[in-house]
Amino acid sequence: MQSAEPRRRLVKAGLGMLLAGLFLASLLRPITPGPYDPVRLLGVGDGPVAAILRGTLLEDPRPVLLPQTAAAPAAPAPACRVLLATAGGRTELHFEPCPSLRQGWLLRVTGNLRRPTPAPHPLLAGPAERLARQQSWSRLKVEHFQVLKRPPTPVVDLRRSIAARLIQAAGPERGGLLAALVLGSAVVPLPLELRQDFRASGLSHALAASGFHLTVLLGLVTAMTRPLGRSLRLLLAGGAMLLFLLLAGAQGSVVRAVLMGGAALVAMEFGRRTRPLGLLAAVVVAMLAWNRLWLADVGFQLSVAATAGLLVSATPLEQRIRGWLPAGSEGLQGGWAAPLAAALAVPLAATIWTLPLQLLHFGVVPAYAVPANLAAAPLLTPLTLAAMALALVAVLLPGLLPVVLLPVDPVARLLLSIAKGFAALPMAQWQLGRPLPWLVALFALALLGLLLPGLASPWRRLATGGMTLVVVIHFLLLGADQLLLVHQGGPNGGRDLLIARHRGRAALISNHSDPYSCRQVSQLATGLGVSRFDWLLLLDPVASSEPACWRRLAPLVLAYGDGSIPLAAGERLASPGLEVEALSMDSHGLHLRVGKHRWLLLPDRQALWSWRHSGRPRPEAVWLGFRPRPQDQRQLLAQGPPPRRLWWSGPAAAGQSPPAPWQATGISGSLLAYGG
Repeated sequence: MQSAEPRRRLVKAGLGMLLAGLFLASLLRPITPGPYDPVRLLGVGDGPVAAILRGTLLEDPRPVLLPQTAAAPAAPAPACRVLLATAGGRTELHFEPCPSLRQGWLLRVTGNLRRPTPAPHPLLAGPAERLARQQSWSRLKVEHFQVLKRPPTPVVDLRRSIAARLIQAAGPERGGLLAALVLGSAVVPLPLELRQDFRASGLSHALAASGFHLTVLLGLVTAMTRPLGRSLRLLLAGGAMLLFLLLAGAQGSVVRAVLMGGAALVAMEFGRRTRPLGLLAAVVVAMLAWNRLWLADVGFQLSVAATAGLLVSATPLEQRIRGWLPAGSEGLQGGWAAPLAAALAVPLAATIWTLPLQLLHFGVVPAYAVPANLAAAPLLTPLTLAAMALALVAVLLPGLLPVVLLPVDPVARLLLSIAKGFAALPMAQWQLGRPLPWLVALFALALLGLLLPGLASPWRRLATGGMTLVVVIHFLLLGADQLLLVHQGGPNGGRDLLIARHRGRAALISNHSDPYSCRQVSQLATGLGVSRFDWLLLLDPVASSEPACWRRLAPLVLAYGDGSIPLAAGERLASPGLEVEALSMDSHGLHLRVGKHRWLLLPDRQALWSWRHSGRPRPEAVWLGFRPRPQDQRQLLAQGPPPRRLWWSGPAAAGQSPPAPWQATGISGSLLAYGG
């Protein structure tokens, strides 16, 4: 036994290094398109290029909300998008209006191919980043299409039928929840509010097809087939796993769970001992050798990290929690102390091990994940079994579904209430901001140094010091004075968002007030760790169609388009360390103060003209919402020493770089200045 302990420590250390290596590889080695991917038709340009493609639809078309304009407040027919798999890669098709198409159909499409637009800032999810996660690097706006073949898709039809019948019988929320417990949220149309509530409460794993759902299914199958022979038991269990894989789809997290579950089941049936940590490492290596694109799958990353956390840290945490619980009576230790410790250790281990990935990808940590999982745990197993039974009824006897649903409905309502209740608590989503990738990598290594058992004290002290350093640097960056400009090009000059920050406080100035801009601001606030802005100034003369979205972001919103009187010359909108003052009544020119630093903000040429005739001195930094002409640049540099920063929104002249000391965002991009 003594000789086995060093080997176990070595396996755990090796798994930790493997996870750290995979984590670093996901940061440093981006996935790139293959040599015959449709994007290669574009050459070095961005498009559009007329193209004819032939391929198979990988999913059912998904609706797309078109941007609203004054001329077209709502699209007469919804647009949709769908992934097409060609012989050399993938591309995303855009249809307008949306035709009736189904997953698995073979199509020939003609249209304009182009590269998707990248996000103007790393904290924003742009089309290019979204498609890259789906291994697609191009988009085609379809002008003509022809359905070449409608092959039978029994598995897809079965999946679609189960979800539709459960949703029809129990409603979008409860029916969607029950369908997700069987099929996984990736293939079920769940309401956005439901997804957000489960994410905020730390229960999103319950909606994703994972090892938990497979464990419940295998437990049911093995219990029912125990009287049968070993060969028949293995055959039925293998069939159940194959059905689970087909219904949930070949996602990275599902494939990992099936491979580990199958190996563990075979070993158990033949009386062999398995080393779960070694099995996890072998499965991960084999999967990435087969398809390295799984490395970029966030669900796969979270699944591997959570599984490793359960295998490495759940038992030590359980023992430590039992030591913390009040002792002194045999009844206590033999009663609820042991189950409580086990129930707490599982979500705590999974939360700790997935924390670096949560910070890297979302910048948000569900503050109540452990108590929410503790409250939901007694419901998940029986509700998952019930959902599987309901799915069977939906296929074989759909007319009985409303009757069979009656005893299950209260349990589903209770789980939804738990998710909504924890999501509604103050600071349910702890917005820490997305740290810099190298800080997250250092944090992950330090966390492994604290979690892996058997490491010597000097290594643990080094890990503690590294984690402390990471936390200090991150919060120093969050508290520093800064101005962030995010520009997204468009036919009318594009969107400009300016976020000013001072000692953890923040304020926003935007030249657009449409819902899309509000969603972008919400994403930026989450990534920057801003819970609420002190104030918002919306310069758009057109009123927002969703003013409630902006009001959720700040207690004070001054929007010129909703009838508010613009700031008069000399009037200010201020909070501690953040202040904006109107330059004049005849323009949108502004003076912005961030801490001790001052900026001149000139959104348009009228503002530049007004400033020239105001006689006011030039501040230390200037932003122009347009590309200045050469004479504009000369005039801004004419008086005295040049400003420390000169920014403009938009690209430079074709084939040129902005002349020093100017900086430009490009067609879509961002600029950041610390110290204001």
